Amino acid sequence: VQLQASGGGLMQAGGSLRLSCAASGRTFGSYAMGWFRQAPGKAREFVAGISWSVVATHYADSVKGRFTISRDNAKNTVYLQMNNLKPEDAAVYYCGAGSIYPILSGDINYWGKGTLVTVSS
Repeated sequence: VQLQASGGGLMQAGGSLRLSCAASGRTFGSYAMGWFRQAPGKAREFVAGISWSVVATHYADSVKGRFTISRDNAKNTVYLQMNNLKPEDAAVYYCGAGSIYPILSGDINYWGKGTLVTVSS
């Protein structure tokens, strides 16, 4: 599976962005998917995850109620809708595919290249 994240950019605090992660490969639907982020000087951290069948999602406490992860298996794409952005959300965002749900960074089989999100205060 090859993953390509997109949709990052510069947004003012309080604004919204939607990230997309397009996957190649016919087995996309068999993987749990997750979004992670890494701010400068910090470790990569989990943001949101979604199960193979779209039934289950889980989020980091810092983004609960503001971010929504979703996936469209027919389009081989996973999304991260980010609302009410805060300056502390600024980071490079990565999508990942893994065979275990709930998905954590240690469970990732495939990583996509990141997309940069910048939030101005």
